[in-house]
Amino acid sequence: MQRWGKIALFIGIGLVVAGCPKGRTNFNQGRKAQDLQDYDAAFEYYQKALKTDPGNPEYKIKFDQARFGAGELHTKNGLKLREKGDLENAASEFRKAAFMDPSSVAAEQELRKTIEMIDDRERTANAASEPPPDNDEAELASDPPQLKPLSRAPINLKMSNDAKVVFDTIGKLAGLTVIYDPDFPARRISVELNDVTLEQALDIVCIESKAFSTPISENIILVIPDQAQKRRDYEEQFMRTFYLSNTVQAQDLTEIVTGLRQLLDLKRIQQLNAQNAIVIRATPDQLALAEKFIKDIDKAKPEVIIQVEVLEARTDRMRDLGILPGQSASIAINPNSATNNNNNGSNNSNNSAAGTVTLSQLTHLNQNDLVLTLPSATANFLLTDSTTRVVQNPEVRSLDGQPAKLNIGDRVPVATGSFQAGVGVGSTSGAGFVNPLVNTQFQYIDVGVNVEVTPRVHPNRDVSLKVQIEVSSVSNFQTIGGIQQPVISQRKIAHEIRLKEGESSILAGLITKTDTKQLNGWPGLAHVPILKHLFSDDNRSSDDDEILMILTPHIVRMPEWTESNLKALYAGSETNVQAKRASEMRAPKQQPPAASQPTNVQVPAAQTNAQAPRNSDQSGKPAQIRFEPRDLSLKTGQTMTVGVVVDNVSDLFSIPFLVQYNPAVISVEEVRHGGFLQAGDQEIAIVQRVDKEHGQAIISATRQPNTAGTSGTGTILGIVIKALGPGTSKLSIVQINARDSQQRPIQLVTGEASVQVEQ
Repeated sequence: MQRWGKIALFIGIGLVVAGCPKGRTNFNQGRKAQDLQDYDAAFEYYQKALKTDPGNPEYKIKFDQARFGAGELHTKNGLKLREKGDLENAASEFRKAAFMDPSSVAAEQELRKTIEMIDDRERTANAASEPPPDNDEAELASDPPQLKPLSRAPINLKMSNDAKVVFDTIGKLAGLTVIYDPDFPARRISVELNDVTLEQALDIVCIESKAFSTPISENIILVIPDQAQKRRDYEEQFMRTFYLSNTVQAQDLTEIVTGLRQLLDLKRIQQLNAQNAIVIRATPDQLALAEKFIKDIDKAKPEVIIQVEVLEARTDRMRDLGILPGQSASIAINPNSATNNNNNGSNNSNNSAAGTVTLSQLTHLNQNDLVLTLPSATANFLLTDSTTRVVQNPEVRSLDGQPAKLNIGDRVPVATGSFQAGVGVGSTSGAGFVNPLVNTQFQYIDVGVNVEVTPRVHPNRDVSLKVQIEVSSVSNFQTIGGIQQPVISQRKIAHEIRLKEGESSILAGLITKTDTKQLNGWPGLAHVPILKHLFSDDNRSSDDDEILMILTPHIVRMPEWTESNLKALYAGSETNVQAKRASEMRAPKQQPPAASQPTNVQVPAAQTNAQAPRNSDQSGKPAQIRFEPRDLSLKTGQTMTVGVVVDNVSDLFSIPFLVQYNPAVISVEEVRHGGFLQAGDQEIAIVQRVDKEHGQAIISATRQPNTAGTSGTGTILGIVIKALGPGTSKLSIVQINARDSQQRPIQLVTGEASVQVEQ
């Protein structure tokens, strides 16, 4: 018997195992992990379950939810790690988020941003001892002819003469031919140019002579009076088509075109809605500025997923208990026959009408003529308890500033009628009369959950929502004009809120509680204990209805604002829109001594020759900067001054540098004068900015303008450091940009100091 019991048990276990497929087991495990907000484990379980049954919609829905939750979780973890400075682990979190949820553009954006930050940090570390590179603006593809002078040597010129003579002199220094507009007037000007480029010299002389110049070829320039008509006649224009990739509506293009017209004073600009493009005909400077404007504006709009939760719990309870006896009794007279009276041999028959009684009949009433109606009793024993739960969780994805609508439910018809009066001549019943007409029309109303949201994403990842949510249902019907009309109950809210990403907001919580008590019975006896249940009916009902609406925004795309988008750009004056390259704004680069100027040029005596920068003194030893002393030993809380010393330097005018140290061991408290740059009574300007949190100090020491630099060896600054905790810290100069009195770079060999802090 026991053997058969074991066999039956094994068969039952086998049936249970066969009835629970492996996919369902993984699905149940995934739901448990999702309830614990372990989205990584839920993602894996749901993925396994979906592989076993790819066509199961329940598996697919839960897998998508877990994928979204896992991607959002890893994105948040990456942001927290990046704020702490752990860029490598932050990038790893963003990679996981992008792998689990490929639809999240925000994870890809944050990953690219983090990788750029890692590259910038590595470039900064590798280029600490190298001079800063030149970051010139890229050459324009459709520029007018570019000047190619014979000499690019810095121009030094001091003279007072007619403007044409000054232009001719500059042209001879650079090896260019200068021609003039026939209307160019004679005007005497005075100029003093010291170490300027050819372009800078032309700009200065044009300002003083109220003119502007334009290249005709690579070695010929034309000088024209600066007048509005002359600019329209001589300034060359180019046409370019800009294709935009992130505009959604024609209104977006219109806003960009309006902005270009207002900012750059463009007159020939056309938007093409069909091609999502803008065509501009303007000067090269205006085109360059328009390109910068379009690149800054043509960004993908942020996108938001808004989770809407509508929770409704309804409980109805009713109790009807008791015996309700009749509360009224009636007696009616009902004579069964009429009375016949004979008088003086004459037959007079008086028959009373049905339902009436004559006076003569009252004298002959008996018990058969009376009808008694007795009351009845009703016993009620009823108990009703019903519970209703409604949970709706729709999701809406919308672009920034664009409304999104979601309707879940039914469309209920509602009758609307129009009446047309009768028309005709004469009586209303005549043949020429037309009866009134009733034309019944119907309109449909959305009943259910209706959501309309317009999001606005802020740069700090907050989301402003303009929300309108309506939860409605058909609660009853009423007959109006012979037509049953639905009675629609609704709960509606419309307002504007601002939330952080992932923050939930309870939009509306409505709690309705209705208690009804009704007692029906005989007076007096209905209140007597125990007996009241025999002579009364006690009816009690309780209705509880609670509705909760929750909104949670999740950002899935952010605009990609780069450093170039936020950078300001030179745009000329109000009447003359210009765009200049960065190289045109800097002082000229010094050429090697072999470079010479044309021998047939006569330069005024005031002109000076440029000299190459010097990086060492006459002894030939390299210039260097170091700390003195190089090895320090401090106790916690102790302070000491470390000198910053330069050796074998020549014509040192300014020396900005960056000091780096371990902020957990030491801190920079103060920067003091060293005396070397003062050269006697000369005052120097010291600028310092200490970042104790990251262990960095930016220090700059500069002599007064129009003074010569200092040469030799000496202490330029004193840095006061304080011991914070036990350990060892390097005191290093990671970046330096020393200049001489002619603003030429000075190469310095850097050193470092070691600080040992004991408890």
